[in-house]
Amino acid sequence: MIDLHCHLLPGVDDGSKSMDISLKLANDAVRDGIDYALLTPHHMNGVYLNHKKAVIQQTQDFQVELDRHKIPLKVFPGQEVRINGDLLTALDQDDILFADEGGRYLMLEFPDDDVPSYTSNMIYELMQRGIIPIIVHPERNTKIMKQPDILYDLLNKGCLSQITAGSYVGTFGHKVQKFSKQLIQTGQANIFASDAHDLPNRKYEMNNAFKKLTHEYGVPYTKRFKNNAKNIINGDEVAINNINKLKGQFFWRYFK
Repeated sequence: MIDLHCHLLPGVDDGSKSMDISLKLANDAVRDGIDYALLTPHHMNGVYLNHKKAVIQQTQDFQVELDRHKIPLKVFPGQEVRINGDLLTALDQDDILFADEGGRYLMLEFPDDDVPSYTSNMIYELMQRGIIPIIVHPERNTKIMKQPDILYDLLNKGCLSQITAGSYVGTFGHKVQKFSKQLIQTGQANIFASDAHDLPNRKYEMNNAFKKLTHEYGVPYTKRFKNNAKNIINGDEVAINNINKLKGQFFWRYFK
């Protein structure tokens, strides 16, 4: 199992505060069935700056500690990049990490309660550079919850979306859980990730999420989510879903 979004690096953002905590989180990840993890500290979100070179070195150092403690988790350097007006400049300055080494998939975060007015233009500029944004945890964005067509339109432009596993199993409450399911039903979700932090009630839920997904939608759906994560980290093509708008009753369809 591959986790493309987690905050395990010690002392760099709002995730782990120490190496001991990071090793505990890594053990938790392995117990949940995760073999590979993309480490995605916040970058350019107005509070945290975690520059590319620093994250690469910190990830290498963390891998050494994982190996020393015989924790069978392979980690890769990444960033959870907040959409902002300086993003293109940061790309030009080679200060952005992607989910893959080829620079194809970008883990892109919105503010918790907003989708900036310039988002469509920024998405266009990114795609002109051959970059596919992966919108992280849209199910927890209050503006998208109120106006779900925002996400629908971004996916139609070629973006992908990542649902937090805990959202789908109810960690963030009934409304978020229901919205997560609606996004999955309408094909508006491509992968699960843990978004693990060292916070109360933020434990790994990937295994539970996949069990629930298999129960509700079948093995093919689960395989597609897992394959999508593998294709993203490898920089390969991700199969596009049949997507539908959220309105009235919600129906899900098999993928193309």
